[in-house]
Amino acid sequence: MTMKGKYLNPKADLIFKMVFGEHPDLVMSLLNALLPLPADGQIESVEYLTPEMVPENPAKKDSIVDVRCKDQQGRQFIVEMQLYWNEEFKRRVLLNASKAIVRQLNEGENYSLIQPVYCLSLVNDKAFDYETDEFYHDYAIVDVEHTDRHIDGLRLVFVELPKFKPQSISEKKMAVLWLRFLTEIAESTVEAPKELLENEATRKALKLVEKSAMTEGQLYAYEKFWMAVVDERILREAATKKGYNEGMQKGIEEGMQKGIEEGMQKGIKEGIKEGIKEGLYLVARNMKQMELPIANIAKATGLSEKEIAEL
Repeated sequence: MTMKGKYLNPKADLIFKMVFGEHPDLVMSLLNALLPLPADGQIESVEYLTPEMVPENPAKKDSIVDVRCKDQQGRQFIVEMQLYWNEEFKRRVLLNASKAIVRQLNEGENYSLIQPVYCLSLVNDKAFDYETDEFYHDYAIVDVEHTDRHIDGLRLVFVELPKFKPQSISEKKMAVLWLRFLTEIAESTVEAPKELLENEATRKALKLVEKSAMTEGQLYAYEKFWMAVVDERILREAATKKGYNEGMQKGIEEGMQKGIEEGMQKGIKEGIKEGIKEGLYLVARNMKQMELPIANIAKATGLSEKEIAEL
């Protein structure tokens, strides 16, 4: 990988964790900016929790999250960066959120002690929702018929980074700054936008992602991460191409089979229809040879008087 610029990409796993998993003030700023928190419910302090959400059943997979923390009220927050999107990731987010709720209580404790859980998933893939250009998706537990009625305790927010445009948000300056930090800073960035340098939080984050601040071991791990990402992309594209080709072949075969079957059915129907008509002609000829009135023959066979006259 060629890194010509001054910075590393903050979307890389180890860089993202370095910025938001080791600096409480930065993750607090990010959460306040991007989560739908009430004006009187802003996060004032955070405490990091272990990012591993190991299940009770050892036969099940461990779930590793990028950043997990709680604030002064006891509310828990899970922050994840996802470079690729699939339906399994959505279920994993739900699983981690559920674990964060369950782990809050010891046996016999009152349910009133459970604090809300917020999940912020930053998705660097448009595959989350192709049907809309909106980049911000806020999920809550609501009544299907009366969406103004809801159950507090769980909030899932997904942000599609490729769809973000600075003009998409006008009322939250920090949301714009953090999303610009995540979408505009990369290996090719020589000079950071002045708006990011002028803000205290994003300026600090920029210092953390400078190449010069990394050890050789960190830079090596960084390059290995992106090599793995490229390999994953190649495998996904190959699988998609294979699926497309197999789907096309199957579609052609099924189309041909359906065409043959429909053709045979149509042929049979047409054949029966022609056979019946020939039979009626034969009956009409015989009746005509018996010198029966044409009107009577037409009534008996259903043929027109013109058809009968031409026999």
